[in-house]
Amino acid sequence: MSKVPNIRYQFYATLLDSFQSYLSSDEIWEKYWGSSTKPETLTPDEFCEKSKQDVLDRINRVPFQSAAADQGTCFNEIVDCLILNKATCREDMVLRSDKERQIFSADFRGQTYEFPMSICWEFAKYYNGSLPQVFCEGVLPTKYGDVRLYGYIDELMPFGIHDIKTTGGYQAGNFRKHWQHHAYPFCMEQMGTLVKYFEYNICEIKRLQSGAVKTASFTEFYPYLPEETRMLLTTHCEQFIEFIEANRDKITDKKIFNQE
Repeated sequence: MSKVPNIRYQFYATLLDSFQSYLSSDEIWEKYWGSSTKPETLTPDEFCEKSKQDVLDRINRVPFQSAAADQGTCFNEIVDCLILNKATCREDMVLRSDKERQIFSADFRGQTYEFPMSICWEFAKYYNGSLPQVFCEGVLPTKYGDVRLYGYIDELMPFGIHDIKTTGGYQAGNFRKHWQHHAYPFCMEQMGTLVKYFEYNICEIKRLQSGAVKTASFTEFYPYLPEETRMLLTTHCEQFIEFIEANRDKITDKKIFNQE
């Protein structure tokens, strides 16, 4: 999409998640660090500052590598290739299958990630008839000007949107404060397609010292409520705008201000 003059800001959906992590930094610190006695434990203020810097780094597209994120990318790619019956969809990743060991593997960024065939096929069959990696966008009016929201939907089904997540340990409601289940249905409605629900489909992957891999699958279901979604998105985006304007001097990538 070319630059639209009356759009003042451009936010992709997972950037809203990063800002949410900053807003929830005290809660996250208490959950993961509050009872820790390790000397390297960050204080709440240090963790808040780190969360803020993480948002700015994501806005500025500072390169980073995360094994957890790369594992998720690989799992998603394998599922998409099974759905589309393709050997590969990305030029920067090599996929292999080992029927004897019953695993799919992906070589990505110098690492190899292995997944049991059973869990990969479980996800692929669940998405039978879906369209993988669908781009969506929409314009949200705010008191600070129009915001272009955009992102890629993992799997678009006839009546709903599905987002694949991988994690080493799942707890119910882990993705409740994420923003894809608000932003993506809103964008699809703006594009003329009204979806009824959004699902996070979670693959829990535990890699044991023995080399074995244990997996489990979970689902978080959210109905799409247009009026509530618009209200929540507007509030969150206006808070985000206040954040980026207060930190404009630290932002080097101007795409977020609709300046290419």
